[in-house]
Amino acid sequence: MHIYIGKRLLVAIPTLLIISIFVFSLQKLLPGDPILAMAGEERDPAVIELLRAKYRLNDPVVYQYFYWLGSVLQGDFGISLRTNQPVLELVAEKLPVTIQLAIMSMFFAFVIGVPMGILAAVKQNTWIDYLANIVALTGLSIPNFWLGIMLILLVSVQLGWLPASGYESIFVDPVRSLQTMIMPSFVLGSGLAATLMRHTRSSMLSVMKQDYIRTARAKGLSTREVVLSHSFRNALLPVITLTALLFGELLAGAVLTEQIFTIPGFGKLIVDAVFNRDYAVVQGVVLCTAVCFILMNLLADVVTVLLNPRMRAAL
Repeated sequence: MHIYIGKRLLVAIPTLLIISIFVFSLQKLLPGDPILAMAGEERDPAVIELLRAKYRLNDPVVYQYFYWLGSVLQGDFGISLRTNQPVLELVAEKLPVTIQLAIMSMFFAFVIGVPMGILAAVKQNTWIDYLANIVALTGLSIPNFWLGIMLILLVSVQLGWLPASGYESIFVDPVRSLQTMIMPSFVLGSGLAATLMRHTRSSMLSVMKQDYIRTARAKGLSTREVVLSHSFRNALLPVITLTALLFGELLAGAVLTEQIFTIPGFGKLIVDAVFNRDYAVVQGVVLCTAVCFILMNLLADVVTVLLNPRMRAAL
């Protein structure tokens, strides 16, 4: 297992290197000059030159990249051009918010999507299967921003059950934090639930056609034991891989949802950084997102190996 994890981590190194090159190169194509915005209305040439020298923008692009990469390897992601705050500090401030949103969203997705997928597979070609597919297609079709606005109007404005927007750290006020996160988590989780439902149903149908399932039924096992102990356990493997990808996608930041509910997460941070042409923040957030994706994929592979005896034997 250790050798397997080591090989996967070695593969991740060139992947991150390529991503860093793309991120550094593409952000240079952003229109405008952040130094002019930082220089103020007077735009004193001496101040502009001083700022360019401070942020090494006068150096060739290749030198800028290697200087930036060397700093990143030492844990220095640079300084925000707008707030003059270390990028690593901004990431550490926003990442817990996005992780909380991602975890709660995946909770809703699992609670809704996986049971629906199991029922749809067990009751294939019945009204339950058709209803589950309709609900899934509806969840995929409804835009997050529209569902978010409707929930705010109904739950917050009309009923007054939950706050319409804002965020409170779970370490400061856990109850208030959960209250502010329920609606945005449900908005994101409902779309993910539809995806999980479709994949769970497809995986369950594939497993339920296997010979060992028919053998389990022939032994007289109950439907519940066959479905949960035999079918679902084996059908869970591709669902785990999908969950890791979806979780990594959530960590990248749900831009529209965070904007609607005024949640200060990764999505809002990177949008503000792009509009403000804050190169260091864009680079730092994208790199952290790429690392999260790679770690989630690695975690999914490790869990899959642990749950699959044949894969463990092949290592």
